[in-house]
Amino acid sequence: MTHLLALLTTPVLGISLSRLLSAFLLIFAGFALARLATVVLERLEGHLNDATSLHGALFAAGKRPASWAFILLGLYLAMAVLPLPSEPVDLRHFVTALLQAGTIGLAAWFGVELTDRFCALWAERARSTDTTFDDQLVPIVRKSAKVFLVAASAVMAIQSLGYSVSSLLAGLGLGGAALALASKDTIANLFGSIVIFVDRPFFVGDWIEIGDREGTVEEVGLRVTRLRTFANSLITIPNAQLTTLTINNWSRMRKRRINLTLGLTYDTRPDQMVQAVEAIRKVLREDPRVCQDFHLVNFTNLGASSLDILVYCFTITTDWAEHLQIRQELLLKFMAVVEQLGLGFAFPTQTLHLAGMAQMLERTVPAGPEAMAREFPL
Repeated sequence: MTHLLALLTTPVLGISLSRLLSAFLLIFAGFALARLATVVLERLEGHLNDATSLHGALFAAGKRPASWAFILLGLYLAMAVLPLPSEPVDLRHFVTALLQAGTIGLAAWFGVELTDRFCALWAERARSTDTTFDDQLVPIVRKSAKVFLVAASAVMAIQSLGYSVSSLLAGLGLGGAALALASKDTIANLFGSIVIFVDRPFFVGDWIEIGDREGTVEEVGLRVTRLRTFANSLITIPNAQLTTLTINNWSRMRKRRINLTLGLTYDTRPDQMVQAVEAIRKVLREDPRVCQDFHLVNFTNLGASSLDILVYCFTITTDWAEHLQIRQELLLKFMAVVEQLGLGFAFPTQTLHLAGMAQMLERTVPAGPEAMAREFPL
């Protein structure tokens, strides 16, 4: 026992072996507790068996930060056991400040993970609601909360390391004018996103047209709006532009238009034209998928190669695929009606009248084979 006590009091680099061994055991205990915390939280998460609940999100977000918290605790206790020097540098104070900054970083990490989990749950529930305003709001809240947590933790960590935050903010104030000039586009985009949320000209998932750009709104952020085109490319539009450009929201249609012209041949008689117009009107009146509030069918023009009938109506559905199917079926019915009446659709034709061509040929082409042979010898 005496030899053991003497061994434990043996100095190594100016520190007794017992203190070094205690520090090692504390660090080892920190890693062991970190592993134990991970296993326990994983089992609790599996026991809940519900990743979509608030408790499941809480355990999933705190699993990794909690394990690192035990490691930091072990390091902190180990540093407390060791007699760290205070000259020429107060090493204990420096290590303590680092551990405090690490603790703040872990808290920020947990906050960011928790924000991600809660916003994922919010987005999942938002998909089941009728409005898409909350779908549009989720990414904004997620990004804003993350930026706030990171910025606040960075300020607290800098302050824990002994730096003056007030002097740092004063320094930022001196460069505020230059920063404002450099970030004027960013600020304009930020106000543009506020205008979008207030006016709500579109929501996530809407089919819109902005200038010569057309597609489905995929995400509305603090700085840009992302538009998925029908060619499956992704267009990024600064929000500041959306406050000055005309936005055509096709998803807000209450009904969808059909505007076409049917051209009949010029041998159509007036009474047949009246019958054709009335038959087409009957087709529209008897189709429940056609909006009955307003539709027009009229003989409107004597075209260059056809007698034109205007058909102007609306389908009740605004879905593009369903609209095209209804349009196709209506066109087939129009063809059947025209065929039943014994009429036909016109196509572009031209008739050329060559006045005086026969007399000119009689004067220029010699009559008879002998004259032809004399005129055009082989």
